Amino acid sequence: MEIYLPLILIIVAVLLVMALLNRYRRCPSDKILVVYGTSGTSKSAKCVHGGGTFVWPIIQDYAYLSLTPISIDANLTNALSRQNIRVDVPCRFTVGISTEPESMLAAAERLLGLTPQQIQELARDILFGQLRLVIATMSIEELNSDRDKFLEAISSNVEVELKKIGLRLINVNVTDINDESGYIEALGQEAAAKAIDEAKVRVAEQEKMGEIGKADAVRETRIRTAAANAEAVKGENEAKINIANSDADRREREAEAQRRATAAEKVTQARALEESYAAEQKAENARAERERSTQNANVIVAQEIEKRRLIIEAEAAAEQKRVNAKGEADAIFAKMEAEAKGLFEILTKQAQGYDKMIQAAGGDATKAYTLLLLEKLPELVKTQVEAIKGINIDKVTVWDNGAGTGNGQTSTANFLSGLMKSVPPLGELFDQAGMSLPEYLAKKKEEDSKPEGEE
Repeated sequence: MEIYLPLILIIVAVLLVMALLNRYRRCPSDKILVVYGTSGTSKSAKCVHGGGTFVWPIIQDYAYLSLTPISIDANLTNALSRQNIRVDVPCRFTVGISTEPESMLAAAERLLGLTPQQIQELARDILFGQLRLVIATMSIEELNSDRDKFLEAISSNVEVELKKIGLRLINVNVTDINDESGYIEALGQEAAAKAIDEAKVRVAEQEKMGEIGKADAVRETRIRTAAANAEAVKGENEAKINIANSDADRREREAEAQRRATAAEKVTQARALEESYAAEQKAENARAERERSTQNANVIVAQEIEKRRLIIEAEAAAEQKRVNAKGEADAIFAKMEAEAKGLFEILTKQAQGYDKMIQAAGGDATKAYTLLLLEKLPELVKTQVEAIKGINIDKVTVWDNGAGTGNGQTSTANFLSGLMKSVPPLGELFDQAGMSLPEYLAKKKEEDSKPEGEE
């Protein structure tokens, strides 16, 4: 028995879990899941759309509300308009349960458990009342001509009332509007009568113009008849004269008619020639246009092709020049870079040589560049000598009377001494280079610079 007890507990636990999982309910997209019972909240039910929820056994239960649209025929009759005229307004509404949270809760509270026919009857009562209210605020002319305003008023009023029971208006369709007094029909008849009256007025105007013309013709006939009778009374002579004049007028009129016929014939011929010339001109213009197109195709197109070829060649030459210039620039850059590297190597080697020379001089830089200058001294002296080497002294005439100077030398000796002093001494060379003579040479220089007779 102790062996089977854990197995029994496991089976009971599995069955309990399966029972709990079996209470999880999923909601289809065309329905609303309503969970009601003890939920621990202030709401009377929990509404779920497009998801799922757990339904506790015993304390909770669930049901579904369908979202399928409901079509309702609302053929309203004998509704009073703003003009107190009764009208018949056949309408067809399409409504459905709303998926807004507040509307779903209202539908769960008021529509849960009702059949579609019961929901349809409930919505129809609301629609009839609101439809009557909207018609009472509008005139017959507005109902008949301004349908957009009518439908907007229906939607705004009906939507509010349907929302109270969880429904929403999907569509409204209004067919023909009739009234028992025949006012709408009278409006149509009035428009038709107005059009007919306007047509009759135009016909009467034309008839008046015809009668006026007819009266003018009768009056003209009477006047001419009276004149003819008066002329006949004057006698045969006058009648003969009149006859002769009439014959003359007849012949004149015949001549005028003949002239007009001839002129008309000439005009017709001229028009025919004008049309012929116009046709020929049009043909010539077409031929000229064809010739112009041919010239464009043969000359301008060829020139355009040549122009494009020259442009392409110019662009290619420019590109070649840019490539050559870039190559030359790269070559110059490479050359300068090589020269810079060579100069860098030379200066580096010179610096290394100077460093070793300073090390050989015991770390004294002054002694090092003194040694370096001593190496260059022959070149410096040679440069100084070259400075006066090019002086061409063809002839020197010295007038010497043999008298001595204050230092006991003659004028000739002084001249030669001054000439030799024109060559820069070594001490000045060292001074110009920023160095000093060696100690033994400096002492020798001091001794040479003392006047004679001084110790």
